[in-house]
Amino acid sequence: MAVASAAGSSSPHPGPEFTAGPGGAHTHIQPPGPIQSLGESVFDVVSDIGGLAQFSLLTFSWLFRRRPRWSILIPNFYAIGVSSVPVVAITGTFIGMVLAIQTFSQFEAMGLATRLGSVINISLLKELGPVLAATMLAGRVGSSMAAELGTMRVTEQIDALSALGTNPIYYLVVPRLLACFIMIPLLTLLADFMGVIGGAVVCTKLLGVDSYHYWFHSRQYVGGLDIFAGIFKVFFFGAAIALISCHRGFHSRAGAEGVGRAATEAFVYAFIAILVLDFMIGYLWNRVYDMLNPNSTGGFI
Repeated sequence: MAVASAAGSSSPHPGPEFTAGPGGAHTHIQPPGPIQSLGESVFDVVSDIGGLAQFSLLTFSWLFRRRPRWSILIPNFYAIGVSSVPVVAITGTFIGMVLAIQTFSQFEAMGLATRLGSVINISLLKELGPVLAATMLAGRVGSSMAAELGTMRVTEQIDALSALGTNPIYYLVVPRLLACFIMIPLLTLLADFMGVIGGAVVCTKLLGVDSYHYWFHSRQYVGGLDIFAGIFKVFFFGAAIALISCHRGFHSRAGAEGVGRAATEAFVYAFIAILVLDFMIGYLWNRVYDMLNPNSTGGFI
């Protein structure tokens, strides 16, 4: 009866939590304040950055220590490179077409419609082509890698590889890093080419710009350094996409929610890294270019 009475008189809403202190005394646990929550968030960010740095060092150590087998590399090349061709080609084509549509009226009002090719092509080669190709790769491939490795973590397949004597980073991460590093320049060139063709078709066939002057000003303004500027960036973009996505997958939480969160974080963090790297590389290269060419009018990135 006493037990039943105690159970019946218990409140459905639990009161404040208590914990046993020294000598058996009960101490009230205060909820975390805003300062504590901010400190925990900063600590989590610093911990994630440190974990990613350590993960990257281990990956590069295995990359230079032993080359993966072709039987492992070829499927990753196909999944990351060949399977991304349609989305990258479509994205590049429509970006060139949209640039042509948006800039035509302003240039025509100034009597510079024939110079549209120089503006469209330089924008594609130096900035939009590399960034959009990397973004498409992060969205299609980065999320997929994070989800795949996260599922392997949840189902303990990564632990099984370690138990069998195979290093998971060497077997799972290094091939994906090499595939992203090698295939993203080719995808960027494809996006640049399709964007240039798309912009030219819209300008010359739809908007009535003279074809000869369109290509003449394009060749006069766009040089080899502009192509190199865009391709140089994407090597860093590809490495960042692979490392961030694999790191998120390796540290995925349990359950379907954890795997989905890892895939989302992989894309968001990779996209932020692409923008940060784009700014840093462009700024540093412009500074170096100005130092080497003091009489020039500006850098080439």
